[in-house]
Amino acid sequence: MWAFFLSIKYFFSKRKEGMISFIGGISVLGMALGVASLIIVLSVMNGFDDEVRKKIVGTYAHVTVMKEGGISDPERLAEKMESMPGIEGAAGFVSGQAVLRKEGVIKGIILKGINPRKEAKVTEVVSYIDRIDGSFDNGTIILGSDLMKSEGIRSGDVVEIFVPQTSSELEKTELKVIGSFTSGRYDYDANMAVASLETTRKLFRMEGTVTGIGLRVKNEMQADEVKYQLQHALGYPYIVKSWMDLDRNLVEAIALEKKMMFVILALIIMVACFNIGGSLMMMVMEKTRDIGILKAVGANSVGISLVFLMESVIIGALGITIGAFSGLFVARRLNVVTDFIERMTGINFFPSDVYYFTEIPVKISSSDISLVILVAAVLTFASGLYPAWKASRLDPSEAIRYE
Repeated sequence: MWAFFLSIKYFFSKRKEGMISFIGGISVLGMALGVASLIIVLSVMNGFDDEVRKKIVGTYAHVTVMKEGGISDPERLAEKMESMPGIEGAAGFVSGQAVLRKEGVIKGIILKGINPRKEAKVTEVVSYIDRIDGSFDNGTIILGSDLMKSEGIRSGDVVEIFVPQTSSELEKTELKVIGSFTSGRYDYDANMAVASLETTRKLFRMEGTVTGIGLRVKNEMQADEVKYQLQHALGYPYIVKSWMDLDRNLVEAIALEKKMMFVILALIIMVACFNIGGSLMMMVMEKTRDIGILKAVGANSVGISLVFLMESVIIGALGITIGAFSGLFVARRLNVVTDFIERMTGINFFPSDVYYFTEIPVKISSSDISLVILVAAVLTFASGLYPAWKASRLDPSEAIRYE
């Protein structure tokens, strides 16, 4: 118990050498900065991961079944798959590249044909539709909101859609724009158009067939398991893909970036720990006389070690506490901070056409915060081991010889 009170006394006492106090303060601030930076960055990376997954799952089906040349009799196959365990809905679709033209505007797009009633059971595309001015039938089309903005198209306009069949042959039709949809993914909203299944079948010359069948499963994180089961059951020439396959590089890149950012920012904590170790070594040198007196009156080496170990724990705990509260405070208000900086500088730090999002996604994870605190605490404790050992090894007669 005396070791704890003595470490508290040493922490708050005025040092003979001002540099020791300065290094101790830098150690606390360094630890706080490292912990706060890790919490903020990991919260942003969690937010990115969560939002990307939501948007991918929203725009794509959990599992997609395709076949070269199209799937004939899709209704029968869809009913068969819906009866399988783990699958909640199925909807056929037609998808392919097309060209949109309106007056002088020519734009390459991805045209998807859906049955709105069935598609609503599989993806969130129908729920993304902002509004519809008319009925969704064979003569109408819905465009992505960013596509309409970039090309100056308005609801009610008539556009021409071309689908190349051969090098010299096109399928062409005129469709009325009756609305727009906003998924939150810039690449999707700037390049996608949705029409009825019948319209796209005629354009792509796929009467009675579909490009693929989208499926919704009970747990999207188990989509790969369902994919393997379906691939085994259907066999060749069917191709089964999960939503993870469609944007796997993006999902894996975010996961890797999160790990690398953790390692890089953990170096800040390690630097702070070196500062703690250095300040404790200087404290041991300053308190040599005190250590000698303590040993002379009966204090053992373990007690002396505990004094300086607790000193490192106090410095680390203070830095970790300040950093944790600061990190949580900034993470919860990160968009407010970035908005203020953007207004002051006029620089857009988070362009939606690059990151897919209109604001920085933040998701605070208690497990990540616990991991950061645990790593910081372990490194802090380790930084005090050598100074504590060095203090315990001092010879009392040598320590007070010249006093």
